[in-house]
Amino acid sequence: MKAVQLSRFGAPDVLDIIDIPAPVAGPGQALIRVRAAGVNFFEVLMRADRYAVTPDLPMMLGVEVAGVVEALGDGAALPIGARVAIPLFAAGRAGGYADYVAVEAASAVPLPEGLSFDDACALMVQGLTALHLVQRSRPEGKTVQVTAAAGGVGSLLVQLAKRAGARRVIAAASSPAKRDLALALGADAAIAPGGAGWAAALGEATGKAGLDIVYDFVGGALTSACLDELAPGGELVFGALGRLDLDTARLETVFARNQSLRGFALLPLLTPTNLRPDLEELFTLAADGALQVVKGGGYPLGAVAEAHRAMESRATTGKVVLVP
Repeated sequence: MKAVQLSRFGAPDVLDIIDIPAPVAGPGQALIRVRAAGVNFFEVLMRADRYAVTPDLPMMLGVEVAGVVEALGDGAALPIGARVAIPLFAAGRAGGYADYVAVEAASAVPLPEGLSFDDACALMVQGLTALHLVQRSRPEGKTVQVTAAAGGVGSLLVQLAKRAGARRVIAAASSPAKRDLALALGADAAIAPGGAGWAAALGEATGKAGLDIVYDFVGGALTSACLDELAPGGELVFGALGRLDLDTARLETVFARNQSLRGFALLPLLTPTNLRPDLEELFTLAADGALQVVKGGGYPLGAVAEAHRAMESRATTGKVVLVP
């Protein structure tokens, strides 16, 4: 079978397409024919050795797949041909950029009718991230801002924050097309992040009351800009690992205004108790049309470098997937 291997850090072209034997389903396992594999921005950073943690090489990328059950090991109870999603990341696994994966059958989550493989991938890392954000930092009755609002997390977070009762959702997105998309998804206002006019646009969008919550998955200089517009007592939720750029003086200002800076990392929040119900909730919302998944493009496995290049250019919206 074909699979993608990262053997050295660098530009997208360092991703190698290799031939390896297809896995065999062992006891309690299922062999899944991959129909879609999610591509995540943290994998782009990891490939370039710009992530918060440097992985050991060589390694296989890909932490979420959706596909079809093709074979079962002893003791595995799944129908052959079942359409399932596999959140590999929840088990600390990777290797989803491939034609097949062998996984514990118990980790497979059935897909409802009407939900595509591509959409299922979008609702794993990104969907669970957006869901846990609104569960932990509740937007009900508040004015909130979503950075990268047209991306995989942001496009879902805009919708889930509105469903959770946010008074106003302010989308920050880098291009007019992305801002239009955020508005179509339910944002009350959409502005360009940082730069000239940022403060005035936010003041108009919030009635000069400031932001109660900022969900920040961009980091860098934008974090300070967001803090400037955060209301006294407001909360900035930071999920851009490796991209925090705040000095001590800036943090002291946060404390003096009774603001809070809250970190967000998905994996520690996932438990055997909440993982499956949360995915089932997201899958049902999307299948019923209550949650729109924004498609960022599907690339053949052999074009994985092109997929990474598109994400790295920040030209994409929504979820990018590989379609082996």
